[in-house]
Amino acid sequence: MTLDLARDLPAALADRAAAWRLIADLAAFWGAPLIPDSGCTDAELDAAEARLGLRLPAALREAYRLIGNRPDLTSNQDTLLPPDRLYLDQDCLVYRVENQSCAYWGIPLAALGQDDPPTVAWPDVAPSVQVELTPWTAGFSAECLGILLAEPLFDDSAFVDGAEADPNDLTGWTELPRVHAPGVDTRFFARPDALLMIQEGAWLAVRAVDEEALDAICDELPAAP
Repeated sequence: MTLDLARDLPAALADRAAAWRLIADLAAFWGAPLIPDSGCTDAELDAAEARLGLRLPAALREAYRLIGNRPDLTSNQDTLLPPDRLYLDQDCLVYRVENQSCAYWGIPLAALGQDDPPTVAWPDVAPSVQVELTPWTAGFSAECLGILLAEPLFDDSAFVDGAEADPNDLTGWTELPRVHAPGVDTRFFARPDALLMIQEGAWLAVRAVDEEALDAICDELPAAP
């Protein structure tokens, strides 16, 4: 399967129905297509609403019905919480936890009435401490795109690698539109046989479609000084 993220990502960032289609295409590109059991049931989501005493946004329900049971696509590095583990903290609905519980992602409670609400992030602090929330994505569907772009790059059963590299030295890659809010230093780059992510200006994670492509990428990538 071919995938043209530079062409399709802008539309997906503007329309959540297009986001779900692109997520399905991403899963298929990595040889892990979505199936009926990939998503959570309405009963699971209804139970989460009853437990939390709130209504889940439309985009969150749609996303969880699509990929809520696919940790291979959503939780290789950080964890997308299942419906029965969603919880409230920092005046937010927490849906994702960093792999060492050093950071959290959530939807502000004040935005839960929006169909596709913005998301925020914050570092780990004591429960009694109120922290400043960092804007993360403009909508939950954009966050799901970011997850599906990033998390498969950390699947140890696939053709992946990690290192440091200078993004200014990359050749043969197309930088994709930014998924995250200004100030979030995560950039994605694509080529026909691979996807690459750079965070904090230097840390790189890459996944290729096969071993030959990965070996070629590792030989080509310049190391950061």
